[in-house]
Formats: sequence, structure tokens, C-alpha cells
Amino acid sequence: MSMKTMIAVSVGALIAAAPVYAQTMANAATELNVRDVPSPFGEIAGVLEEGAEVTVDGCLEDISWCKISSGEVMGWASGQYLYVAEESEAVPLVNLSGDATEIVVIQQTETTEPTEADQAASAAVVGTVGALTAFAFGGPVGAIVASGMAGSILGSELADPTEETVTYIAENPVDTVYLEGEVVRGAIVPQEITTYEVPQEGLRYLSVNNLPVLVDAETGTIVRIVR
Repeated sequence: MSMKTMIAVSVGALIAAAPVYAQTMANAATELNVRDVPSPFGEIAGVLEEGAEVTVDGCLEDISWCKISSGEVMGWASGQYLYVAEESEAVPLVNLSGDATEIVVIQQTETTEPTEADQAASAAVVGTVGALTAFAFGGPVGAIVASGMAGSILGSELADPTEETVTYIAENPVDTVYLEGEVVRGAIVPQEITTYEVPQEGLRYLSVNNLPVLVDAETGTIVRIVR
């Protein structure tokens, strides 16, 4: 299934989606971090490839985070970027509602936040700890702000980083900025966040939640996570 097919799901199709149950089989809509706790500040236990199949053991009540396993990778993944295949359509877990939301609810007992020192350093960079604006598959979800469908960003032609650019980022680390929301390709960094030049026209870089990322210089869209 292509990325454009996933994104083209209509709101009506989402509402009419069939139920999902305990230990649902789902897929990652993009390259996705798997963390040790349900928080964008948790340690990364592994990374799912785009399209990777996962077993969903349960989710927090708002389906913001789901406990998953995929091969030897186990932990928490952002529910915003997990989808269930329904015939020829892809239905995001976060868009399932009413009778369709029969995912086992897991009580959140542990989370991770940046330390006070980390938050102070981040605040010094951006003035305040902001929010990472992410495009949800199927449209905006909850407090996530989006100006259009994810396909308008993910489906566009974005420059691929050169080896020189990737090496430059590794050799020139910058202070990280702590933002709410998972760091994924296609998410948008707020305009007030400082980004830095790279030796490649059209791209800039920064560190978000301790992950170096390349962004489109004009839109702030994350083009690549440099691992």
C-alpha cells in the first residue's frame, strides 16, 4: 500500500471502520520510534520501518501511545502513526471511535519528562517549550494542529540530504529543543524554533528531543531523522 493511498482515507471511511480488538495487528505509517515509556522523551528501544507490522497489546485511553511489539522490538509507539488495514484502506488507530474503539486500555503508570536543567536550556533557545506540529494520517487529532492533509507534505518532492550534509550534522552537534509530539518525518517544527545552516541549499537542521533532524528550510517539515 502506497503512502498516498494511506493518506487518501476519507473521514467517512474512518467513522465506518470495523472494530479493532485486543492484540490488534497494525502497521507503522512512517519510520517510527519505539520508546521505553509512553512519552516523546522516553529512551528509544528500537525503530520501526515504514509499513512494519506490529502487534498492539493495548493503548492509553486516548490512544496517544500504544504498547506494541514487532519482532524483537518491544515498547511504546505513538498511536497517531499506527494504522489498521481495512480492505484497501488504512484506518489510523486514533480515528477509531465509539464501538470501533475496543482496544485494551492501559493505565499510564510511568512516563518521562525532560529534567529541569534540560527544560531551562530548551527555554533559553526557544523562549518557551513549544509543541511539535505533526500531520496526522486522516487529519488533525486532538490538540495536534494541521493545516491540511498529511499528503500535501509527505507526498511533495523534498530534497534528499547528501552524505556531506549528514557528516556535517554529526560533526556539528547543537543543543536539543524539547517539544511535545513524536519526532517523525513529515512533522513540522514551529517557525519560532531556531534551525541551523547545512552545506546544502534548501535544508537546515536542529536537534529535537535529542534526535538530530533535517528540515525543509522553507516549511520546517522534517525531511530526515539523522540516526
